[in-house]
Amino acid sequence: MESIESIISVGVANAIKDLYGVETDAASVNPSATKKEFEGDMTVVVFPYLRVSRKNPEATAREIGEYLLENVDAVEKFNVVKGFLNLTVSPKFWQNLLHSIAADDLFGFKEETPDSKLVMVEYSSPNTNKPLHLGHVRNNLLGYSLSRILKANGNKVVKTNIVNDRGIHICKSMLAWQKWGDGVTPEKAGKKGDHLIGDFYVAFDKHLKEEVKAIMDRENISEDDAKKKSPLMAEAQEMLRKWEAGDKEIRDLWNMMNSWVYAGFDETYKRLGVDFDKIYYESDTYLEGKDLVLGGIEKGIMYRKDDGSVWADLTADGLDHKLLLRTDGTSVYMTQDIGTAKLRYQDYPIDKMIYVVGNEQNYHFQVLSLLLDKLGFRWGKDLTHFSYGMVELPEGKMKSREGTVVDADDLIDTMIASAAEMGAERFAGMPEEESREIARMVGLGALKYFLLKVDPRKNMLFNPKESIDFNGNTGPFIQYTYARIQSVIRKAGDFNCNVMPNSEPNTKESALIQKVADFPCVVEEAGKAYSPALIANYAYDLAKEYNQFYHDYSILREEDPDKKMLRLLLSYVVGRTLKGAMSLLGIEMPERM
Repeated sequence: MESIESIISVGVANAIKDLYGVETDAASVNPSATKKEFEGDMTVVVFPYLRVSRKNPEATAREIGEYLLENVDAVEKFNVVKGFLNLTVSPKFWQNLLHSIAADDLFGFKEETPDSKLVMVEYSSPNTNKPLHLGHVRNNLLGYSLSRILKANGNKVVKTNIVNDRGIHICKSMLAWQKWGDGVTPEKAGKKGDHLIGDFYVAFDKHLKEEVKAIMDRENISEDDAKKKSPLMAEAQEMLRKWEAGDKEIRDLWNMMNSWVYAGFDETYKRLGVDFDKIYYESDTYLEGKDLVLGGIEKGIMYRKDDGSVWADLTADGLDHKLLLRTDGTSVYMTQDIGTAKLRYQDYPIDKMIYVVGNEQNYHFQVLSLLLDKLGFRWGKDLTHFSYGMVELPEGKMKSREGTVVDADDLIDTMIASAAEMGAERFAGMPEEESREIARMVGLGALKYFLLKVDPRKNMLFNPKESIDFNGNTGPFIQYTYARIQSVIRKAGDFNCNVMPNSEPNTKESALIQKVADFPCVVEEAGKAYSPALIANYAYDLAKEYNQFYHDYSILREEDPDKKMLRLLLSYVVGRTLKGAMSLLGIEMPERM
């Protein structure tokens, strides 16, 4: 199915060749939608062709317009405004296009082929010392949506997660459980495992602050110096050394507490509707990274200082010296990422690697890209850091050590409860189980849409109250539009989407068909720009335009059977397109609301 943009581009290229004897690449023509204040559907700017036409803009536009009128069936008429050629597309073209869209089950989605590139997308990356929070929610939703968009563009996609399950922050929770846990388990506490462990991480920080303050007061020294003298911190560091040495008691405790956290994570992931094809664990990858770093010393890529620490000199690349192994031989995050890269490269023939990580890690990924390239990973230099902005609340930033984060599970519960409350009148009369399920879809749809409609590179303010609104640029508005369309289709009874309507569309209907026809281009652009926001805002614009059409024209009460059939078919393809767009955001669409 050829788009109107493509048809016009080829037509203009042919016009330039036939009229002026110059070959022109059709891809360079780029027709755009005509501005609302002018007559027409598509506009071609003719200024680039004046040097070959050797005529003024108006004359050039008229000549190209006459050529298109004679040689391109889709063009019904044209008008010229200075150097702008405004083309009106024939209703017959829109009618045929509507039928083609309805017959295309994969409309907007490209199928994977044997030659498709393999793209690996890493997202989530939680620590096993605390539950997932609002920041993780944005990360997971961006990563999952990006994966779906890339797949819709015909790529093979592998969704991966790296779990940070070792390090000093993990030992802090473990030590706190040993000291103050009294053998508590998730079952005894009646809590999800990740929440229980998060409580101990907060408890460690509370006790550490009290201890450091006491040392500062007693010895009249700075906070940094007091931390160095903290017995609690020294115990945590000793626990990390024992863990790295393979101490059985410490490892058993670590395995037990991590298993509680994983069970909690899995429950949250399931509720969010995200998943992974492969999960890597830092505890499995950091030793691989150490080996690569030590091998890098022999190759002259890294060097060892007198204190035993290992560094990479990146000054020639415009950066600085980067620590890779501490004096005591323990690893840093960079070491783990290098090891993870090696394992992934062994597991999959990666063509493109995308890391979905917040913008505070921009420097980290600059360094990682350079190091992987120096170590011989062919995709290292071209890895993509999908750097996204932070998400904040009206109250300000979140701090996990202080226990002031917005917990992901609590947020999901709140959103669903709010959806049930705000939709109570709409859901009235439905069976209780169905209304609960719709409230779940609407609550999660509101959350996902609100977080994904913003340009991912920007910091954003999340306001739960604004997100659940059945009007405006929200998930529930789009879901309600879809449910309205399904209601129309159900009431029509004998509707058949394979029947070609005899009625030609009017101007409003043609504009709506054109909006639907834009979907494949939007999916392609979202894939190139790594931006779910393009999909989200397209879905809103389409829903808004359909609602205006629904308000202006009768559908079920239309007396002309051909016009009725056309409007039903148009409603059907709008509904299907909305559902397809929202599926790329991981949002479910209720059949009724």
